[in-house]
Amino acid sequence: MSDTTRYARITRTVRRAATVGLLVGGGLLGVAASPSPSASPSGDPKAPTEAGTAFRTATPVQLGQAATAEASTGDYLYWVLPLDAGQRPTVQASVTLPAAAGRHASSTWQLDVYDGLRRRQPCTYGTQTGTAAKDAATVELSCTLRPVHSGADQWSNDPLPGAYYIRLTVTDLAPEDLGQPVRARLRAEAKDVGGAYAADNALATPLVPGSGTASGIAPDGGWSGGWWSDRWLWTAAGGLLAALAGIGGYRLTRGAGRPGRGVPPTG
Repeated sequence: MSDTTRYARITRTVRRAATVGLLVGGGLLGVAASPSPSASPSGDPKAPTEAGTAFRTATPVQLGQAATAEASTGDYLYWVLPLDAGQRPTVQASVTLPAAAGRHASSTWQLDVYDGLRRRQPCTYGTQTGTAAKDAATVELSCTLRPVHSGADQWSNDPLPGAYYIRLTVTDLAPEDLGQPVRARLRAEAKDVGGAYAADNALATPLVPGSGTASGIAPDGGWSGGWWSDRWLWTAAGGLLAALAGIGGYRLTRGAGRPGRGVPPTG
């Protein structure tokens, strides 16, 4: 076999190994990028039509459900939502205000989110506080939280898997407008950010209170438990590519170091 033929065979072997590695790696990454099935379809008949008035009486709601509630201006409205590791949630709220003719001044509304330890979680972006003019028909609010970590240091305020309380209320209102009827609408969605926020010190159990309406709350697909993340897929793909590259390199160096048949060795 000539050196040219041997080189061509080695090149084909390396190319095949690289192609297989890319296909396998792409398939694994495609699995990692698949969306979460946890969100409920819009228009769910099980979506709640009321809200609690405190943490202990918060109304459970799932991702994708459009919760509604009839209330009075000045009420505190509470919902509770389960969030798992690797999710970055966005909560949106809309308040339909009383008729402008019956209002005396503008009003300011606020949307707050607390974790299972009742720590207020900051919004990374969104309109958390909004002021409605006297003649406005509605006010829209939103809050996007940081991604939920599978674990965190005790001193940190990182969001962890568990129950998340959503509170909607008016913070600035003319006294004459107190008690007027309003209608609130709430919806929460979550984007999967994957294993980038997984931690080795994963939380053993989600932060779900043992009493109150949130005691039995869980995602539609159940809690992930914190041990799985798509970092396993990245690791497996990297290991496979490294192995294939090693095989190709070995064959390349072994073939280059052996004299061709029919060619007398030099020296």
